[in-house]
Amino acid sequence: MFESIAFAMGTPQAGAAPASGTDMLMQFLPLILMFVIFWFLLIRPQQKRAKAHKQMLAELKRGDHVLTSSGLIGRILEIDNEEVMLECGDAKLRISRAAIGGLLPGRGGKDLKPEEKK
Repeated sequence: MFESIAFAMGTPQAGAAPASGTDMLMQFLPLILMFVIFWFLLIRPQQKRAKAHKQMLAELKRGDHVLTSSGLIGRILEIDNEEVMLECGDAKLRISRAAIGGLLPGRGGKDLKPEEKK
């Protein structure tokens, strides 16, 4: 009884033509589609944000009000290639340029005192 079933099943390739390129593509199609979805939903937006942040860091100038990645809010007093001097209340802090998280909207260098303008 079981022998007849075993002979009827055979091997998957028995009597069939060898796998073609189209069959291989159909096997990898879900994997390719997953990669495309990850690219457009995760990788590409992250690269755009990183590019915008890098551009914002390059365009920093004296007098800009910034928010650091640690949550400090301050005004830029001096700016160097790698370091920034921030005024936070009465304190002056020297931080890395990379530690700046973003500009505060509407608070650009408009409120600089006349003696601080260059």
